[in-house]
Amino acid sequence: MKWNGWGYSDTKFLFNKKGQAEFTGKRYRLSGMIIPALKEWFEGTFGASMQHKSPAAPVLNSGAVQPPTLNEAFLEELTSTGIPFSHDAEDRVYRAHGHCLHEIFALREGKVGRVPDMVVWPNCHDDVVKIVELACKHDVCLIPYGGGTSVSSGLECPTEETRCIVSVDTSQMNRILWIDEKNLTAHVEAGIVGQDLERLLNESGYCTGHEPDSMEFSSLGGWVATRASGMKKNIYGNIEDLVVHVKMVTPQGVIEKSCRGPRISTGPDIHHFIMGSEGTLGVVTEVTMKIRPMPEYQKYGSVVFPNFEQGVACLREVAKQRCAPASIRLMDNEQFKFGHALKPQVSSMFTSFLDGLKKFYVTKFKGFDPDRLCVATLLFEGGREKVLQHEKQVYDIAAKFGGLAAGEDNGQRGYMLTFVIAYLRDLGMEYYVIGESFETSVPWDRVLDICRNVKARIIGECKNKGVQFQPLSTCRVTQTYDTGACVYFYFAFNYRGLSDPVHVYEQVERAAREEILANGGSLSHHHGVGKLRKEWMRETVSNVGMGMLQSVKDYVDPKNIFGNRNLL
Repeated sequence: MKWNGWGYSDTKFLFNKKGQAEFTGKRYRLSGMIIPALKEWFEGTFGASMQHKSPAAPVLNSGAVQPPTLNEAFLEELTSTGIPFSHDAEDRVYRAHGHCLHEIFALREGKVGRVPDMVVWPNCHDDVVKIVELACKHDVCLIPYGGGTSVSSGLECPTEETRCIVSVDTSQMNRILWIDEKNLTAHVEAGIVGQDLERLLNESGYCTGHEPDSMEFSSLGGWVATRASGMKKNIYGNIEDLVVHVKMVTPQGVIEKSCRGPRISTGPDIHHFIMGSEGTLGVVTEVTMKIRPMPEYQKYGSVVFPNFEQGVACLREVAKQRCAPASIRLMDNEQFKFGHALKPQVSSMFTSFLDGLKKFYVTKFKGFDPDRLCVATLLFEGGREKVLQHEKQVYDIAAKFGGLAAGEDNGQRGYMLTFVIAYLRDLGMEYYVIGESFETSVPWDRVLDICRNVKARIIGECKNKGVQFQPLSTCRVTQTYDTGACVYFYFAFNYRGLSDPVHVYEQVERAAREEILANGGSLSHHHGVGKLRKEWMRETVSNVGMGMLQSVKDYVDPKNIFGNRNLL
């Protein structure tokens, strides 16, 4: 794994000696392929140049890491438990950050701020109990660590924290403890990452169906702590729909329910104090989840619409009729062009001819404007007959809004890009381009407003802040509900000429978040709050709501042992 970028160390986008873009490694469908259009798109979109490079620091300079502040009494008792720990610089730095732009940018420049003083690796629930008890006894600050994919500054160590900070890395708690085939549940340790959870369940013929974009690296405990959402939630639900039981270790003791019934009326649901708590109350150690038999049949699809407005109208109708496939995503025109630029080199002249024929049919024969059209990607799962019926229903609705079926391959490629797109930010940084994504949920009647206004605000703010090149500002409608949708925004710009590009970026992102709130959007749909967005929490949940959350924190953790300072 990279210490200063996304994903696997053997996997990245690069421009080779011939000037062609390629994607290295062997882990993805795109791996090892030449991507002929990416260089032209990259240079044309950002004004970037292969002659202007901004390479990352190749290795971590351990001398830049402050020596650990150790609590000797805690360390002595921890040693006696036999629980593994480390205070090596590399171990500490790796767990001191998530994947916000400012975190990765600093690491690439070799800059390291406050990091945990120790890392500890519990192997089971009982180990976590011992760690928390010792932390309370010796007044040590604990920060839970799952997969490290936070994009809310949730893993950053508070600079004002003077106590010994211990990162509780749950990665060794990665086992399925049992599968209950009668009740279709699985009891799982919370440190397991998504791809391992699905692989192990698949071996027994089951799945959870929970597939957030970060599922390769994010952990089950992290999903619970941030109220995560997966791309196939239309069938399987969000994390709050999948959780049957949660066990969490807090400074006041272990919190869990005594019954695993499907629904319980015993006052406010204790699980909802845990879900979304973002490491402020304790460590999630074990989760009982709903599971399903693996789907009999899976089919991808895609639809081209003449414009974004008709695409949104189609998604609204699909949601209204409650016939959404496992996943349905609508990309705007800018994102469509971006996706097209990531298309790998075709293997034959015939394939190239067919691609040209399809383009001619859509743009010339059907009259779609290449600068306005947009694409929805689809994923259907279930029994074969039901999937085929469902597919026909969705395509019939799409046709009423001017949509044209665009084939399975485009749909499959669209979902494959979900897992490789994060690697592109590292490529951008090599050539003075920085960017990020953020999300919101919004009622249906404000979807078009929020998409239009936020994208325009980003462009205007970049100009006002002295960005010398046109930014990329794009969005997709990525989840649908009865009453609204989740919208993802991406923006990026060439920062050559800026003395403090991260500060400019953060100003633009802050303005975009204010525009989201002004247009009826939520503070977050699934990324969470962390430290990055907590300045808006009070206006989001009200003074009384903040008081309630603070009261829970004060009771459960009176000494602020879980002192990451997220949310509150």
